[in-house]
Amino acid sequence: MDWQPLWLTFKLAIITSCILFVLALPLAYWLAYTKFKGKGIMEAIIGMPLVLPPSVLGFYLLLAFSPSHWFGAWIEKMFGLRLVFSFTGLVIGSVIYSLPFMVYPLRAGLQSLPVSLREASFTLGKGRWETFYKILLPNCKSAILTSFVLTFAHTIGEFGVVLMIGGNIPGVTKVASVAIYNEVEALNYEVANQYALILFAITFFILLLVYSVNNRFLRVR
Repeated sequence: MDWQPLWLTFKLAIITSCILFVLALPLAYWLAYTKFKGKGIMEAIIGMPLVLPPSVLGFYLLLAFSPSHWFGAWIEKMFGLRLVFSFTGLVIGSVIYSLPFMVYPLRAGLQSLPVSLREASFTLGKGRWETFYKILLPNCKSAILTSFVLTFAHTIGEFGVVLMIGGNIPGVTKVASVAIYNEVEALNYEVANQYALILFAITFFILLLVYSVNNRFLRVR
């Protein structure tokens, strides 16, 4: 069995989760505490990957990232990056595809906090963002852990999006889910089972850890 697809999968999941954590924090705060026209449209756009077939999203990302499209051509001209069939393209596609798995648990965690926490912080002269980082986030440890782990696990299991954008280039875009598909097509069920069993065991352990930690948080409260 080639271990490179597994290494590439975990590398993609770690990078995607870290990027999304930074991007999702202010977005989750904004959605949790801001009222504005079109909020429902914004939430629908963020949540589309939850219900949209991965092949559909992957297809449109493939078109957008292609050098023949204005966006892909602009990225290549400005930054020298070709997003199709590249690891960078996989990262950007994974960030878009896994966005709701990071944003929604964070937003739910913020909305579950007592309003008195924010009001007390504002009364003491703390600003909006200082209140967010120093008061609200430390009280959302369970939501932060859940969102990060769900994003990580979801990225590990990606198939349609990464296959459409990245194809099947060994060492570059051939992640574990694509490797499993290749082995099944070649009737190498034993190797496919090895890949699948490793992913199954790791994701089960991650989710078990999250639920155990969250239950501990609830008992402490």
